[in-house]
Amino acid sequence: MSTAAASPRRRSLAEGLVESVTARIRSGALTAGARLPTEPEMTAEFGVSRTVVREAISRLQAAGLVETRHGIGTFVLEPPLRVGFDSGAALTIRDVIAMLELRISLETEAAALASQRRDATDLASMRRALDDFTREVEAGRNGVEADFRFHASIARATRNRWFETVFHDLGTSTLPRTRLDLSNFAADLGPDYLQRANREHEAILEAIERSDGEAARAAMRMHLTQSRERLKRIGEAVAATAVGPV
Repeated sequence: MSTAAASPRRRSLAEGLVESVTARIRSGALTAGARLPTEPEMTAEFGVSRTVVREAISRLQAAGLVETRHGIGTFVLEPPLRVGFDSGAALTIRDVIAMLELRISLETEAAALASQRRDATDLASMRRALDDFTREVEAGRNGVEADFRFHASIARATRNRWFETVFHDLGTSTLPRTRLDLSNFAADLGPDYLQRANREHEAILEAIERSDGEAARAAMRMHLTQSRERLKRIGEAVAATAVGPV
């Protein structure tokens, strides 16, 4: 069987495994802090290969449902924090803004290095992630997994294992919409926002394709700074509502 024929089947099997594990988490069968079965256990239980298990775990990580602790196992995370109109919400948003500030310092340089060190495989991986992101947004979904893959591909293309290690250790907490329920702010973070984000992604990829380090650095900085500023505005709105009219 060719790789081209096997790939869609593997993705389908991984999606099924993701759905099964997600259902167990949502139902409470797997609670926050619980360790998932090991790779061999999941392979035996679901009748899939280790490659499928690893792909499914990667998707669960990208969705913010689990985290892998190296040498220990994969554990269920607390559900995403809800942002209501209360005094604690603004603090939570500030924490995510702080994460974005870290990403700005880390990923702007990663983009510049990737522009000089990437190869055709890296570019193909970035392109697949953006194509998947576009399909997800058009289908009304948030594209978290594809978004994470795009940024992870850039970290990998630096050929500096520390960029990739730090990015993966931070996990999907680097993506605000995996840690916060911002459904009250659809005007700021709805489909229009995701489409703008993807245009920003395209600008980053184009600069990396051209091997233009300065442009890649600038495009990444603009992308992450825009996200930070949007969250700042939301944090201010939450804080103002919590305090109430003066």
